[in-house]
Amino acid sequence: MYYVYMLKCNGVKTITYVGYTKNIKKRIELHNSGKGANFTRGREWELIYKEKFKSNKEAISREYYIKSNKTLRTKIKIKYL
Repeated sequence: MYYVYMLKCNGVKTITYVGYTKNIKKRIELHNSGKGANFTRGREWELIYKEKFKSNKEAISREYYIKSNKTLRTKIKIKYL
């Protein structure tokens, strides 16, 4: 199984990050230890949303869709914060 997930980081402004992975627990640990994506380094992240997919291709497609659709991303952010 593959996951598309959204993380949030609280600060002056709430920041979100969208990604995909096969092991969601390990991936969040990497983000929080500074070994994840460059954008996530130096921040404390919390999982706020996830979706499950059977294939890598489906997960990548959904991740791209969420990242490129600001309206959907904002709706997810508001619903789960």
